[in-house]
Amino acid sequence: MKYRAEIDGLRALAVVPVVLFHANFSLFSGGFVGVDVFFVISGYLITTIILTEQEENRFTLATFYERRARRILPALLFITFLSMIAAWYFLLPSELIDFGQSLIAVGVFASNILFAQQSNYFAPSAEFIPLLHTWSLAVEEQFYVIFPLFMIFTVTWLKRSRILVLSLLGVLSFVFAEWAWRNIPESSFFLTFARAWEIIAGIFCAFYLHKAKPTYSSIAQLGSILGMILVCYSIFFYSKDIPFPSVYTIVPVFGAVLLIVFARSDTFVGKLLSIPLLVGIGLISYSAYLWHQPLFVFARINSFEELSAFVLLGLSVVAFVLAYFSWRWIEKPFRNRSYLSQPQVLWLAVSCSLILFISGLSLIFGDGFEQRFASFN
Repeated sequence: MKYRAEIDGLRALAVVPVVLFHANFSLFSGGFVGVDVFFVISGYLITTIILTEQEENRFTLATFYERRARRILPALLFITFLSMIAAWYFLLPSELIDFGQSLIAVGVFASNILFAQQSNYFAPSAEFIPLLHTWSLAVEEQFYVIFPLFMIFTVTWLKRSRILVLSLLGVLSFVFAEWAWRNIPESSFFLTFARAWEIIAGIFCAFYLHKAKPTYSSIAQLGSILGMILVCYSIFFYSKDIPFPSVYTIVPVFGAVLLIVFARSDTFVGKLLSIPLLVGIGLISYSAYLWHQPLFVFARINSFEELSAFVLLGLSVVAFVLAYFSWRWIEKPFRNRSYLSQPQVLWLAVSCSLILFISGLSLIFGDGFEQRFASFN
């Protein structure tokens, strides 16, 4: 697909607020909406690739899942492994047992289900869960187990009704999100079906742009500016007291849709998002997202007092520095299809999932290995 630098800029606009929200900077009180922007971007990019490959009669499930494995797993597994080492030294037995459950959930992409049962995303205790942020990866992967199958089975017998079916699914998902925050508020934040409509919004962007003719420059200018306003408004004026996902989520989601559709390279916002610094941050955004939560958590656990704003800002910078190195030396090499064959990638993905599963079980059945602290007694 044609590269759009402004999409990487939009990624930067999503990830920086998420990191600074978790660093407890009140200016970014709604920074958590960056994840919603990521959902829209993901739906758009993946659907665009699928539509392009289907037109060229070269789309296969194996290739799709290989691409997802190359994109998601290398950095995730590397940072999870480092988190395991830190957890061994810093977590108490009961905490290590919980961490073991997180490892199992990460291995089978079910983190959102685990955390829906255990924690509230906005509770103070969430600041001490090293792998809490993997819930969003689980949501995406659960959705993408089904979506490519839908795209395959509808390519011949239901192609003209794809939008109708997706619209119905999106409406049901949105209605469920509204019901969930009222009835199961502790878990509604993490549930895939409460989030599906956000990914579907990105899917609609892909369908529209795949066939649409270029819009007038004035319309693109206004649409992209409105999109930027909506996203920035939700970042700076939302707070954890707003039910999420809910009708309020329409603001950042619709803002992201407008930016994807209208923030072309010839618009003011498109040029703004294409600034090299933003593009660079966007390129490393996935690694930055993976790094920030473990860094914050283990720093808080290892501190005898609340971390200062200066320390948290420093850790935020460290997260992006580490993100560059993991992007450069882990993400990029594994995306190169000459590096490991398709069967090797898929087998490696299964093997790593088993390693995480077994490691998690060992921590649970080892009762957190209390003997680690024997030397301190």
